[in-house]
Amino acid sequence: MRRIKLGIGTAMGTAALAAGALALAPSAVAVTPTTATLTADCGTYGSGLATLTATQSGTAATITLSSAAVKAPIDIPAGAVSSTLTLSKNGSGTTTFTGNANPAIKTGADVTTGPLKGTVAAGDVLEAKSLKLVVFGLITVNCTATSAQSPGPFTF
Repeated sequence: MRRIKLGIGTAMGTAALAAGALALAPSAVAVTPTTATLTADCGTYGSGLATLTATQSGTAATITLSSAAVKAPIDIPAGAVSSTLTLSKNGSGTTTFTGNANPAIKTGADVTTGPLKGTVAAGDVLEAKSLKLVVFGLITVNCTATSAQSPGPFTF
């Protein structure tokens, strides 16, 4: 009988500790979808499919973009592209994600930029509209989304 009481007491203590840990754990924050695609027109620099990958940590969010729409005309070292991604926000305004965080890009390779940083609030719905890339501070590439994001806008 004593072993049964000890076992029940231990189980109840463990359950209480687990419940307390859950109560003190930070709430999980997630963006959905985490990956979306769209088509973009970058004028004389090309057009094609772009893939956006989003992450969120509290009110801080990042978006990384890679696209076959623009090919690197020369080798581009890491950090040489300044990017501004403009997104529609909740259907009535806009917000921007910015950064100088690109990996090294070889001549002829797809352009990748990010993570671009921005701020979000719970419930924000964002959809990419345009991207401005400035390479070496000299070459400006402006891209405009020509399709909606698939499977849909990012919801934070």
